[in-house]
Amino acid sequence: MEAQAKECCCAPLTGGFLQFFQDVCDPRGPNAIHKFTDILVLAFCAVLCGAEGWVDVELFARSKLAWFKTFLELPAGIPSHDTFGRVFAALDPDAFERGFTAWTTALAGLGRGKLIAIDGKSIRRSFQHAWDQSGMAHLVSAFVAGNQLVFAQLLVKDKENEIVAIPQLLELLDLNGSVVTIDAIGCQRSIAQKITDGGGDYLLAVKDNQRTLHRQVRALMDELILESRDDPDRAMPHGFAQTVDGDHGRIETRRVWISDQVQWVKLDEPWPRLGSLIAVESVREVGKSLSVERRYFISSITGTDAARAAELVRGHWSVENQLHWHLDVTFKEDQRRIRSGHGAENFSRLCRMALNRIKSDKTTKGSVRTKRLRTGWDEYYLFKLLTT
Repeated sequence: MEAQAKECCCAPLTGGFLQFFQDVCDPRGPNAIHKFTDILVLAFCAVLCGAEGWVDVELFARSKLAWFKTFLELPAGIPSHDTFGRVFAALDPDAFERGFTAWTTALAGLGRGKLIAIDGKSIRRSFQHAWDQSGMAHLVSAFVAGNQLVFAQLLVKDKENEIVAIPQLLELLDLNGSVVTIDAIGCQRSIAQKITDGGGDYLLAVKDNQRTLHRQVRALMDELILESRDDPDRAMPHGFAQTVDGDHGRIETRRVWISDQVQWVKLDEPWPRLGSLIAVESVREVGKSLSVERRYFISSITGTDAARAAELVRGHWSVENQLHWHLDVTFKEDQRRIRSGHGAENFSRLCRMALNRIKSDKTTKGSVRTKRLRTGWDEYYLFKLLTT
């Protein structure tokens, strides 16, 4: 194994993830003593292996200096943690994102029929001052549930500005044949139009930010649910599906109704290619406690396939379990205190790059945590993830 590792590391690094970042400009002046590509590779490897900040990145790189010298130039040795911090704070996040998106697409293409869940997440300690937390970084990500990969990410100043960021995020993606799901903040005609113009379908949560639409959809679907229970012959044509899950004393029943009778939605301005209305009822039983929640959605998907609708609605929340959970627990994103310039956003992008690369590797079994440990211990495995 050692001979194999030496053999694969003897040449300068030109392939792998680095080829997708050739157009990212070095933000420093012409007198910089450290190569920009070396800094990118060192930072990515360090985060892949468990680094949680720039001090960790420097420590990791110095501990593996002899190994890195087998394929990196390192004309001035290992950069200091301050150098890493300054470079990534100044690095153009849009250019970095374009490289990230191209690299992720090469890892695993979107493909037709994929569910793209778009959701936002704040980095809780990224604000500049404890007395003013309004400046914390808020990132909007496009997560493909089938591949469990982040395909794009953009920074917004606050949660309200997700409405501005989502169309920009959609422009980075090939939407043809995919289904895009967004929570209520993204329930905007312009966003729905952008999705359908891109050849995709939308499924959008409806709440009071679209008051008239929400009132009509809720009234129609509540009436459908009531009639389907009391007098099925009078109910609008619809589909129905139900699932029951239970563990640790909790029982959850999910019921989904879908109708394609969208002509009963009367609005001054129609929604682009509106095809169906959906209601999802969740009944949770924990001991003697019972809670009922009903949510409403609109979609450009036609027909009354309730099982498919249930799959899409539930698939949207995979962004919480498969992405946000790993970023918070495995990568400790909310504990990170990187606050200068674009540093918080770009370090978060390094974490998403590491998470994508680990999840896309099917040659080794194990959890994300297990694979990260192996990258730190097994240089051959680390080099394989870096170059393929």
